Amino acid sequence: MGHREYNVIEIVDVLRRYLAGDSIRLIARSTGMDRNTVRKYIRNAEENGFDMRFTGDLDEMAYLIFRAVHPDRGKETESKRDQILLSHEEKICKWLEKNKLTLTKVHIKLLRLGVDVSYSGLYRFAREHFGFGSPQNTVRMIDTAPGEVAEVDFGRLGILYDPTSGRNRVLHALVVTLVFSRHQYVFTTHTQDLKSLISGIEEAWEFFEGFARRLIIDNLKAAVVKADRYEPIFQRTFFEYARYRGFIIDSTRVGDAKGKPKVERQVPYVRENFFKGESFKDRNHAQREAIKWCRMTAGLRIHGTTRRKPRLVFESEEQPALLPLQKSRFDIPQWHPPHKVHPDHHIRVNYATYSIPTAYIGKEVDVRVDSKLVRIYYKEQLIKTHPVKAPGERSTDYNDYPKEKTPYAMRSCQYYIQKATAMGLHCGKFTQMLLSGDFPWSKLRQAQKLVHLGEKYGKERVDSACRRALYFGLLSVYRVENIIKEPKNYFPMPGEENPSHGNAEPLPGRFRRPAEYFNHPIQEVHDVHK
Repeated sequence: MGHREYNVIEIVDVLRRYLAGDSIRLIARSTGMDRNTVRKYIRNAEENGFDMRFTGDLDEMAYLIFRAVHPDRGKETESKRDQILLSHEEKICKWLEKNKLTLTKVHIKLLRLGVDVSYSGLYRFAREHFGFGSPQNTVRMIDTAPGEVAEVDFGRLGILYDPTSGRNRVLHALVVTLVFSRHQYVFTTHTQDLKSLISGIEEAWEFFEGFARRLIIDNLKAAVVKADRYEPIFQRTFFEYARYRGFIIDSTRVGDAKGKPKVERQVPYVRENFFKGESFKDRNHAQREAIKWCRMTAGLRIHGTTRRKPRLVFESEEQPALLPLQKSRFDIPQWHPPHKVHPDHHIRVNYATYSIPTAYIGKEVDVRVDSKLVRIYYKEQLIKTHPVKAPGERSTDYNDYPKEKTPYAMRSCQYYIQKATAMGLHCGKFTQMLLSGDFPWSKLRQAQKLVHLGEKYGKERVDSACRRALYFGLLSVYRVENIIKEPKNYFPMPGEENPSHGNAEPLPGRFRRPAEYFNHPIQEVHDVHK
């Protein structure tokens, strides 16, 4: 195979595996690199201060290694063959690896597209870039250490009644197998989504009372966003779960059953030996029986390869080597698509609303929701945290509002009474009466307008107008404004000539009657039939 240059991301993977304790041989086998290449990368890293206690930025370290190994990168001229075929690399890879076309057929399809390249040139290109034509001899992998590797795979068991939906549904099994002992755990589920995947793995770790350092998974849609031989992209939540728990994820190649051989044959075994021919009431009943089956049947059988009982090997050799479960069960979050912050400082998530600081209005934020908290991120930086609210409810932090709008948003009546009192005695009394009653918040806009009148006409004029409005019982800010604008249209008050006159007595009622007027004598009614 021709010489292949690895990019920065692949070098980061080498360094990460080395920090996890992998040997050079194991790193080479996992990444597909030559051992001398792996050794060269690690040696260059050590020259730049890299060791097992390294806590710096792996990306920067990998970039230094890349520049040291390829100092003339960018100065090389590509061959004519590569210039022609590199733009079609993705198509060629799909035709060869996914569609399983022969190289001759691929050559024909390229000629139809007007790609002028010889068959021998295409062969060399495919061999260098995809490993096409390499020997397919199989070798026995060395045995892994106890507690080192676990393999995971989904498989279909059959049809089972689901009382929740009231109909028959397909029941799947998530099988987690420890490679060293072959001990396994079976998690039954009606779905193959991310929640079921993480829940099944978490139950497996609790069943084993520890977890393996490395987890090999198939290219499950729930966990792998982009399946790639060298650079798979993992689903964000699943990658977060791996970091939370502390294990390394290894993804197999697309359609490569040999990438996880220990668990691949366990799915048919679980289906035939455990599920087939049994009558389970529902999924919960099947799960309880699956745990018993894992311990007593699958765990105590003589394994066909090791010729040992998996459960006994696990209890005596592998269980002590597993990493301890020091953290609580992972709270599976839900990542939402970017949300645009509304002008009212809020976003809407799961039919509930949450406030955001003013600086982020009009910007798109990422939202992470678990069972307890809503975390909001802007450009990967956490900017706000709220407790989870039920649909229809709202969580508002009034500190997110501008200071001048906070009192109104908080419906603070006392704030506006104090502001009005600072304008004058009569303004304060007017505002206090305005905001009295059972629903004072309905008059907050009027109180806010009164404060603005002081800024517009002056405190003295507004205070005098409030004195007149109080005298005539006019509890309306709009009438106060009319008094300021057209003072000649109103009757004078006693003491009008004396500006220092304080509390004027209100006028008596125009049609007020004495209290005795309403006292009517009670006339006795005599029964004429007596």
